[in-house]
Amino acid sequence: MLGDETKKTMVDIDAIDPDECALVVIDELGDPTGTPLEPVLKPAIENTARLAAAARTHGVPVVFANDAHLPGLDHELDLWGEHGIAGTPEAQTSPLLDPQEGDFTVEKRRYSAFFQTGLRLLLDELGVTTLVCVGMDTNICVRHTVADAYFNNFDIVVVSDATATFLVGDQEEGLAYMETCYAAAVVTTDEALTLFER
Repeated sequence: MLGDETKKTMVDIDAIDPDECALVVIDELGDPTGTPLEPVLKPAIENTARLAAAARTHGVPVVFANDAHLPGLDHELDLWGEHGIAGTPEAQTSPLLDPQEGDFTVEKRRYSAFFQTGLRLLLDELGVTTLVCVGMDTNICVRHTVADAYFNNFDIVVVSDATATFLVGDQEEGLAYMETCYAAAVVTTDEALTLFER
């Protein structure tokens, strides 16, 4: 059947070179503590914090891809309302992730962290071939970033418990879609941590 042979194109976790990895954190913004979304968002952010700390320890670049919308201009605001406005606290990397001086931040105005940003150039200059992707929403900004990563020939790892769905669709279906359509390896935080430690 069509597609049965494609599993061989998925990322070989055991063959990943940590020197060619980057952790890409998509729209993990602000602190959800005390908000209605805390039960959904905070566990994913806490897992991302573990990944970011390990990545830094092992010299793996940490890249924050953050919404930075322009009020009155960005089409996304017409669809979802005002959120992630450039320069506001709501568009800043979550303090729970303890951003460090050596981390990178890419501002984006659309779902994908690649679209009309400097992400591809940054990754090329860092010598990155594999992206470890985390963030929110699994079925919107993570999915579109992963799609563009696939279109740009990166190997992709998506961390299931460091992503979260709260706007569209189902978490498991979203992860399965990226695995099937973009050859992403879907792993847990504990499994992803081992990628940085080789």
